Amino acid sequence: MDSIMKNVSIWISAMRLRTLPLSVSGIIVASSFAAYNGCFNLQIFLLAILTTISLQILSNLANDYGDGVKGTDDAERIGPERAIQSGKITPNLMFEAIKLNILVCIVLSFLLIFSAFGSQHFLLTLLYFVLGIASVIAAIKYTIGSKAYGYRGLGDAYVFIFFGLVSVIGCYVLYAKTVHHVVFLPAITIGLLSVAVLNLNNMRDIISDKASGKITLAVKLGVTKAKTYHLFLIISAIVVSALWGILYYTSPLNLIYFIAYIPLIKHIKTVKHNNAPQDLDPELKKVALSTFFLSVLLAVGHLF
Repeated sequence: MDSIMKNVSIWISAMRLRTLPLSVSGIIVASSFAAYNGCFNLQIFLLAILTTISLQILSNLANDYGDGVKGTDDAERIGPERAIQSGKITPNLMFEAIKLNILVCIVLSFLLIFSAFGSQHFLLTLLYFVLGIASVIAAIKYTIGSKAYGYRGLGDAYVFIFFGLVSVIGCYVLYAKTVHHVVFLPAITIGLLSVAVLNLNNMRDIISDKASGKITLAVKLGVTKAKTYHLFLIISAIVVSALWGILYYTSPLNLIYFIAYIPLIKHIKTVKHNNAPQDLDPELKKVALSTFFLSVLLAVGHLF
């Protein structure tokens, strides 16, 4: 029994559950807009959450595998120890888990698309099948393969598109079967904050990544410019979300999500004065949870 529990805890650790709240932030925001406009569907919501979580876990396992087999995760890495890096999970076993996870993603994506569109919206069904396949490929190819885009400084663009635009706008279309202008600024906000989480991770690992040949955008920019870029991401997210609140204002409760700016502003000060990469690791959780907190408050304020 102890060995079983130990194996379960190893796999849970490999899935990096702390990243999951960030991944569902866009779903929460889009679903609140759908509820406000009278097209919310609980089944779509639950399937969207499960599909997003499965894609995030796939990405986490694939990153563990890709960085592990490439030797990027070595003793110099500052962040939490990865499963392959520690030797607790072999590359072959991780690869089998990735294949199983791909199957889960495909099944959940199919159920989500069928639940949302049935047989009545052929073009949207076709578009979302392509989008689902693209999401699976993007989750895998971040670190796996000789042309992994995470090793060429393209991870930020992927995160902005899939965690921001696709997550919010794409989820809203699942409910409404059309796009609404109310979703664009929140989609940009969630995208910017999600990129900020990735950039924090890359700034933390900038020395080890550079040494191992993983050329992230932070490595390309260097420490000083990566820090400036990070401040730009956070400040832009605050400005864009505040602009949304002003444009769509109906009552003071709409602006309750401004509370989430407090930890983000404190985070800006921490990063601005940071000189030790290891001190950035706790900031990852702070920004991820602040993004989730902001999305929940934005949703509540918009609905009530």
